[in-house]
Amino acid sequence: MPNKDNPQPWNFLDEYRGKEFEGRWPNVKTMFHISVLRYPDNNCFRAFSPKEITFTYREAEKKIKEVSYYLLSQGVKKGDKIAVSGKNSPEWAIAYLGIIYAGCIVVPLDILLKDSEMETLMRFGGVSRLFIDADRIENIDKDGSVGLVEKLSLEPSENYRYVLDLNGEEREGYEAASSDIAAILFTSGTTGTPKGVMLTNENLVADCYLAQGNMNIYSTDVFYAILPIHHAYTMLAVMYESFSVGACTVFGKKLVVTQILKELKEGKVTMFLAVPMLFNKMIAALMAGVRKKGIFVYGLIRFLMGISGAIKKMFGVNIGKKMFGFLLKNLSLENNRICICGGGPLPASTFKMFNQLGIDFVQGYGLTETSPITHLNPTYAYIESSVGKAIPECQVKIVDPDEAGNGTIFIKGPMVMKGYYNNEEATNEVLSDGWLNTGDVGHEDQNHYLYLTGRAKSVIVTDGGKNVFPEEIEDHFQLYDEIDQICIIGYLVNKETKAEGIRAIIYPSASAKKSYGDEDKLKARMNEIISEVNRELQSYKKITRMDISASPLPMTSTKKIKRNEVVKLFKD
Repeated sequence: MPNKDNPQPWNFLDEYRGKEFEGRWPNVKTMFHISVLRYPDNNCFRAFSPKEITFTYREAEKKIKEVSYYLLSQGVKKGDKIAVSGKNSPEWAIAYLGIIYAGCIVVPLDILLKDSEMETLMRFGGVSRLFIDADRIENIDKDGSVGLVEKLSLEPSENYRYVLDLNGEEREGYEAASSDIAAILFTSGTTGTPKGVMLTNENLVADCYLAQGNMNIYSTDVFYAILPIHHAYTMLAVMYESFSVGACTVFGKKLVVTQILKELKEGKVTMFLAVPMLFNKMIAALMAGVRKKGIFVYGLIRFLMGISGAIKKMFGVNIGKKMFGFLLKNLSLENNRICICGGGPLPASTFKMFNQLGIDFVQGYGLTETSPITHLNPTYAYIESSVGKAIPECQVKIVDPDEAGNGTIFIKGPMVMKGYYNNEEATNEVLSDGWLNTGDVGHEDQNHYLYLTGRAKSVIVTDGGKNVFPEEIEDHFQLYDEIDQICIIGYLVNKETKAEGIRAIIYPSASAKKSYGDEDKLKARMNEIISEVNRELQSYKKITRMDISASPLPMTSTKKIKRNEVVKLFKD
C-alpha cells in the first residue's frame, strides 16, 4: 500500500542523482532515460490498430534519439517550439519525446481542431515545425501564414517524412534545466487571446512522481491511453506515469466501446484511466445484462456486491475480483488492477459498484495548470464522494467559504504552472504568490480529501440568492440510459434582481427515441425523469424548465460538454 510500505516511491532516484542528473528531480529526458537503464527490455509503447506495433524501452529510445538527431541536423535551437497533433499512437509519443530530447519545447495540439484553429494557436505560440497525421498534413499552413519550416508525418506518407524514418548525425541535444519549459498546452483560445499553459520540466516530473505518493504503480503495469493524448490528463497520468516506472502504454485510437473492450483484453491492461461518461456507460451496460437474467439473479448479485464492498471497505480484503470475475470479463477488466476516473465528477454509485465488483476504482482531480494531478484517492483509503486526497507537497486553501464551507479552491506546489504563454494579464488573474486560483468551488476535510461543488463561472444564482452548481444536478442523471447528454444552465426569471431559474437541456439516447416514438411521448418520459430527480433535490435546486435538443450537444475532445456554447445555442 502507498504511504505504508514505501512512503516515497521516487527514492530509487537517489541511485542516479549525481550520475545522471543533479538536484532534486531529473528533467523529462533524463526521467525517460533512467527507465531505459532500469528496464531496457520491458515493453514501452504498444498499439493494435491499424496494425500491431510494439517498442521496448531500448527500441523506443533509439527512435526518440533518431528524431532528435534529425531535428538538430535541421538547425533547431534550444527552446524552439514544435507542435505534435494526431490520434493516439506510439509515433505520437516518439515525436513528443524526440522534441524533448532535442532540447525543444513540445506543443501538443488537439487533432479535432479545425485547420484554421490549429493555425491560430501555432501562430500565437511561434511554432516552427509540426508533426501531424497524414490525412491532415496537406491542408495545414497551406498559405504559409503560420510560417512552418517543415511538416512531418506521424503516419507513412508519400510526400512527407515519416517520424519513424527520421535520422541524422548522432549528436547531443540541448540540455534542459528543471525550470525550463518542457511543454505548452493550449486550454482555450481558438478565438480571442489563446491560453497556453507553460509547464516546466520540474512541473511535469515532480507531479508524476509525487502522485505516486497516493498510489503505487509498477514496471509490470500496462496503461491504456484511450482519451486524447494531447490533453494533460492522458499525457501525464498515462504516458508520463507509465514511463516513469518502466511500465507499458497501449495506445487506443477510437472511443468506441467494442474497440476499447478488445484492446483492454489484448493488451492485458492493468491501469485503465477514463472519464465519467465511459465508466457510466460500462457499468450501466453490465448491470443491464444482469437484469436480463431475472429479478432473482439481479437481486442476488446486488446483495453479494454489497457484502463484497463492505468487506473491502472495513477490512481491506478484496473478495470481489474472484467472486465477480465472470462479470469483469464482460468488461474486459479481468486483468485490471486499478481504474481511475478524472475529467469531471462521477456519481458515488458508479464509484461504489466498481469497488464492489473487486476493481480498485478511484477518482482524481487536477487542472492543466497543475500538470495536472493535485488529488488522488488512495486505493486503501478511498472516499466515494471525494475527488481525492492531496498528493505530497500540494497545498490547498479554500477562499471565501460559504456557510457550508464551500469556497474557491486555491493550489500551491511544484506542479503549478509557470504561467500562460505571452499572456501576462491572464496569468496575473489566476496566479499570485505561487497560489493558483482553480476557479473550482468545494471544501476540504481535516484529512485533506477534497470535495467539489462546481465551477465558479457556471454558478446559477436563484431568486432566493442561493448558489447552485450545475454539476451537482447533472450528477443525478448520469445513470439514466435514456439520456445521452444533459447540460444544466440558468435562465433569467427576474430581470430586476437578475435571479435565475434552473433549466435542463437534454439530448436523448437513440434507444429512447426509438422506444418512445413520437416527440410528445419522448418529452413526457424526459419530464418524468426530471420529476424523479427533482424529488432528490433541495427545493432551490429543482429544475423548472426542460428542453430537448434535436442534435448532440457540443463537446470537447475529452467528452466534456461545452457549457458556454450550449448557453449560446439555447439563448432566449
